[in-house]
Amino acid sequence: MPSSPLRVAVVCSSNQNRSMEAHNILRYKRGFSVRSFGTGTHVKLPGPAPDKPNVYDFKTTYDQMYNDLLRKDKELYTQNGILHMLDRNKRIKPRPERFQNCKDLFDLILTCEERVYDQVVEDLNSREQETCQPVHVVNVDIQDNHEEATLGAFLICELCQCIQHTEDMENEIDELLQEFEEKSGRTFLHTVCFY
Repeated sequence: MPSSPLRVAVVCSSNQNRSMEAHNILRYKRGFSVRSFGTGTHVKLPGPAPDKPNVYDFKTTYDQMYNDLLRKDKELYTQNGILHMLDRNKRIKPRPERFQNCKDLFDLILTCEERVYDQVVEDLNSREQETCQPVHVVNVDIQDNHEEATLGAFLICELCQCIQHTEDMENEIDELLQEFEEKSGRTFLHTVCFY
């Protein structure tokens, strides 16, 4: 088992649903050292119609978003679960964070969709390599709805627990991911980048 706790990041597009659900379970139910991020240029939440999303800057707090949507249409955003999600988010951290603005080092970065995986890998590969410390970037596709976010978060959590208990993450992770693919019926993407 690694001598130091696994440093984990979970990344989706807007740092709202999938990454925050996984953040919540990893930190508060399993005690992991975890941070969550989005890779988008803006934070997007569903609006009154598919072509009318609510768009916020990453500097906007979850509380400000919550109050804005409460003012706009309390019934709609209660019914579709957005207010409940924002209420959970603001108990975890003040605001969404953009992955590209974080310079912390992680052992494992989990992304929730292939486009986000590509953005994370591109960002890491564009940085100046300083320590040559490896970071494993793993993608598991999770649909952006409440039910899938919860199921995906438990899958991510189980994966993190298995990786935490490996003797040698570098040599065991590929085999572990293959086992998870067979068990879950999902395809995982995996690459190693360096800091």
